[in-house]
Amino acid sequence: MQADKDLHEDDGAPPSHWIPVRPRLVVASAFMLFLELALIRWTGSNIVHLSYFTNFVLLGSFLGIGLGFLRVGRTKRQPYYSPIVLAALVLVISFFPVVVNREADGILYFTSLETSGPPAWLILPVIFVAVALVLMGPAELVGRCFPELGRLEAYRYDLIGSLIGIGLFTLLSFLSAPPVVWGLIAAAAYIVLLRPKSAVLHFGLVIAPAVLVVTALALETFTAGALWSPYYKVTTEHFEREGAPIMKISVNGIPHQEAIPANRRLEWEPQYGMPYERAATKTLDDVLIVGAGSGTDVAIALAKGAKHVDAVEIDPKLRQLGGEFHPDKPYDDPRVTTHINDGRAFLERTDKRYDLILFALPDSLTLVSGASSLRLESYLFTEQAMRSAQEHLKPGGAFAMYNYYREIWLMDRLASTAQAAFGHKPCVDVVGWGQQAVITAGLTPADQVCAAEWGGAPAGTPPPTSDDRPFLYLHDTSIPALYLIALGLILLVSVLAVRAVAGPYRTMRPYADLFLLGVGFMLLETKNVTGFALLFGTTWLVNAIVFAGVLVAVLAAVEVTRRFRTPSLPVMYGVILVGLVIGWLVPNSWLLSLPLPLRLITAVVIAFLPIFAANVVFAKRFAETENATMSFGANLLGAMVGGCLEYFALVSGYNALLIVAGVLYLGAFALLPRAARAA
Repeated sequence: MQADKDLHEDDGAPPSHWIPVRPRLVVASAFMLFLELALIRWTGSNIVHLSYFTNFVLLGSFLGIGLGFLRVGRTKRQPYYSPIVLAALVLVISFFPVVVNREADGILYFTSLETSGPPAWLILPVIFVAVALVLMGPAELVGRCFPELGRLEAYRYDLIGSLIGIGLFTLLSFLSAPPVVWGLIAAAAYIVLLRPKSAVLHFGLVIAPAVLVVTALALETFTAGALWSPYYKVTTEHFEREGAPIMKISVNGIPHQEAIPANRRLEWEPQYGMPYERAATKTLDDVLIVGAGSGTDVAIALAKGAKHVDAVEIDPKLRQLGGEFHPDKPYDDPRVTTHINDGRAFLERTDKRYDLILFALPDSLTLVSGASSLRLESYLFTEQAMRSAQEHLKPGGAFAMYNYYREIWLMDRLASTAQAAFGHKPCVDVVGWGQQAVITAGLTPADQVCAAEWGGAPAGTPPPTSDDRPFLYLHDTSIPALYLIALGLILLVSVLAVRAVAGPYRTMRPYADLFLLGVGFMLLETKNVTGFALLFGTTWLVNAIVFAGVLVAVLAAVEVTRRFRTPSLPVMYGVILVGLVIGWLVPNSWLLSLPLPLRLITAVVIAFLPIFAANVVFAKRFAETENATMSFGANLLGAMVGGCLEYFALVSGYNALLIVAGVLYLGAFALLPRAARAA
C-alpha cells in the first residue's frame, strides 16, 4: 500500500536487516511473546508482592509493547536498551528477592509471617517500568517490519510468531525447564535480532547484557536446588524432628507443605485424623483426596484403613517429590491412584462415588488472581463445587476440609458454604494455632458425628462464593484500596509514557475506536480464561490452550478478511453483540452438565464467536489505517487498560464483564470514522 511505502521511506528506518522481513517478523513476534511469559513466571517466583497483582507484569508488558509500536519511525537507533534493562532487572531481583508481605488490608496470606526484601512501594514500580522498557524493545523490532509489508500480511506473520512463542514456552513448561533455559533463548534472540555494525558495540550492548542474564539465571538454577513446575519454583529442605525424617517444601520462597510420616503427623497434630472421626461411616472403600501434594494426607488415609485412594494433585513436581522422598512411600502403594489434575475438574469429569472426600490444605497465597496466572483454588470452594462433592458421595458418605484459616469470618464463610450445599449444619472443629479448622459434612445429618453443634455463621459473615464470583478471600463486594491505588498509578504512568513516546494525543485520535477494541478484547480474553478454567480445569495446560486458541481465532479472522469479502463493519459489530448476549445468557451450570466433548464444542463456539467477529472488525479497520504502527500501538494500549478493568469482576463477577465489553464495542462503533462506517 502507498501509505506503507511512504511511511517506510520517511520514517528514517535503519538499513535493511540481515534477516528478510517475513522470517524476522516471525522471530521477533515469537521472542516478544516468549519473553513476556518468561518474565511473568520468573518475577512472580521471586517477588511475592506480585501475588497481589497476578497480571501486574502483563500490564507492564502491554504498555511496553504499545510504546514499542508507537516509537517506530521516531528514531534510527536500534532498541539496545532492552537487553541492558533486562540484565539490570534480573540482577536486581536475583540479589533482592521478596519472600512474603502480608501487611495489606483485605488480603490474606496463609503461610509464613516473615518478611524480607525491598518494600512493595519500591520494588513494584521498578518491575513495572523495567518490564515495559524490556518489552518495548522486541515490540519495536516487530513494529519496524510492519511498514515493509501489507497491513494484514504483517499482522498475519505477527500472529504466527506469537503462536510459536506460546508453543515454545508451553513446551518448556511441560519439560520443567529452569529459567536458565529461558535466558539462553532470550540471549540468542537478542544476538540474532540486534546486529550493530561495530563488533565492539555488539559485544557491549547486546552480548554482555545477555551473558549477565544467563549467568544470573544459571546461578539461581544450579545453586538454589530449585525444581521448576508449571506453577512454582519448588525448593526442598530435608531434616529430622524427634527422629522422624521430614521434607519441607517451599514454593516461590514460601513454606508450603511437609512430607511427614503419617503416625508422627497424627501424633503431633491429631486434627489431621479428625475427618475420619467426624464421618459416621466406618467404611473407607473409596477415598478422594484433593490437594494430595507430597503424600502425607494419602498416607494418613491408608493408615486409617482406606482400601482405595484417588489422590488428585495439580502440580506434577509436588507429586514427584512425594513419590521420591515421602518416608511412608504412599504413592507406591497399589491402593493409590494418582491424578494430575485440577480438583474441581476431576469432580466434574468422574462418575465415581466415595465414602469420604477430603479437601486437604489446597491453599494459595492471595485472594485475587488475574488472567495472567492460575487460580489454583478459586473454583474449589464455591457453593457449586461443594454441591458437586456432595453428589459424588456414597450413601452414608462424608465431605471434609481443613486449613489454617487465620480469620474467623473465613472459617464461618466456608462452613456456611458447606451448610448451603448439604442442607444442614456441618461439624466445625477449631484446633491449633492460626484458626486451623476442620469442617466436616455428612451426606445427611446422621452421617456425621459432631463434638458440639456449630453455632452458625454470625451476622456480617460474607455469603458463600459462587462460580461467577469465586473470590473466597475478599470479605466485601468491593475493590480493595490497594488495587485502586496501584491501578491508578499504572494508568498515570502509562498516560505520561505514551505522551513522551508518541507525542500529542491528537495523533492517536483517528484510532480511538481501535483503542476501545483493545480494551474490549482483553475483557473477552479474561472471561474466556476464567470460563475455561471452570469448565475444563485451572491447569497451566488449559490456560496455554486458551491463549493459543484466542490467537488462532484472531489469525482465522485475519485470513478470512484477507481472502474473502466480509460483511460491513456495522454487520460485524452486530455479530459481536449477538455473541456477547449468547455468552451472557448461557449459564455455566448448563455447560457443566454437558458431556465433555459436547461441552468443549459448545464452549468454544460461545467463547470464540465474539472474538472472531471483533477481530474481523479490527482487521478491516487496520487494513485501511494511515499509520500501521500508530494504530496497532493504540490497540495494544487499549488491551492494557482492559487488563486494569478486569478487576471490576471483583465487584460484579466475571459474567458482567461481557456487559462492560458490550458497552465498549458500542463505543468503538460510535467512534468509527464516517468513511469506514459507510464502506
